[in-house]
Amino acid sequence: MKKKQIAILGSTGSIGTQALQVIEEHSDLYEVYCLTANNRVELLAEQAHRFHPAAIVIANEARYDELKRLTDDIPDVKVYAGAQAINEIVEAKPIDIVLTAMVGFAGLTPTIHAIKARKTIALANKETLVVAGELIGNLATQYHAPILPVDSEHSAIFQSLVGEDVNRIDKILLTASGGPFRNFTIEQLAQVTKADALRHPTWDMGAKITIDSASMMNKGFEVIEAKWLFGVKASQIQVLVHPQSIVHSAVQFDDGAVKAQLGVPDMRLPIQYAFSYPKRLTLSGERLDLFKTRSLEFFEPDLKKFRCLALAFEAIEKGGNMPCIVNAANEIVNRGFLEDKCGFLQMSDIIAETMQRCTYDASPTYDTYIATDAEARRIATELMNK
Repeated sequence: MKKKQIAILGSTGSIGTQALQVIEEHSDLYEVYCLTANNRVELLAEQAHRFHPAAIVIANEARYDELKRLTDDIPDVKVYAGAQAINEIVEAKPIDIVLTAMVGFAGLTPTIHAIKARKTIALANKETLVVAGELIGNLATQYHAPILPVDSEHSAIFQSLVGEDVNRIDKILLTASGGPFRNFTIEQLAQVTKADALRHPTWDMGAKITIDSASMMNKGFEVIEAKWLFGVKASQIQVLVHPQSIVHSAVQFDDGAVKAQLGVPDMRLPIQYAFSYPKRLTLSGERLDLFKTRSLEFFEPDLKKFRCLALAFEAIEKGGNMPCIVNAANEIVNRGFLEDKCGFLQMSDIIAETMQRCTYDASPTYDTYIATDAEARRIATELMNK
């Protein structure tokens, strides 16, 4: 049987490295065609030596020579650099699946190129749907490009919907760990540091998504993503804080029945399911033992403490380019918090003011999204540097 050829955009990040573990475990079924990274040349070179892809791309063009030197001894690997090279490589004819694990707005354009090339999209870059959900959905339909979710929550919803095509969704129950500050007061939140925020109680993720999880903006983005993936209204999506991270999300149907996907926190499962759907493959690792699971708790999120989640709901209700504005402002303040340029609670203040100041467009095009992203980043930066 011909092996599926996989391109991994963001191979040096948390999702990318775990995807390579899945491919290695099922090397009879999958093969790496292309690996890309933003800046981590050494790890990208190590991965290239291990998996022998047809091509590797470093987004930071200044590091091309270094990558070329580190991979000169690998036969038949093509080395490229720059954002345009990533856009072009996803269109390569042999590729079957494109795993979009790049961080932030940068994932939008290569995902569009992959969709237009009719590739199956294993979507781990939630910002693509946050920024341009309607555009992406229309393109996926036009080019018959399946989008399979990789986020653990959206994969859980997707798995719960398999075989339910004729049944209407009443409500999506989107779970959240609550992050490290679930029980903090607003006064305590005002004092937290980036070191505090980076200590996630459940998941091992990259810095950007870990901070987003601490502020619950990540969950807000997942609400927007769920709207576009599953064709529901924001009012049909309920966020449940579930500290144990065992129920990864659930769906309630018209008859009141609830279907959920449970498991230990392991991102390899949703990655592998996106690769193998509709089949399930063996996966090494820990199994859920319900005898050891003493409790499953669910709490309503506090939208006053975690204002970022409230702002995401505002953005989805407003529609148009407002989610794009929120995403751009969040990328600025997230980086600002990591660089000690703003406090934890200031992040939501800056995002809210950017939403007020940035040009609103009810019917955005691709060009609108590009312009909106630039404008919102400029405004958020100015506000942060006041």
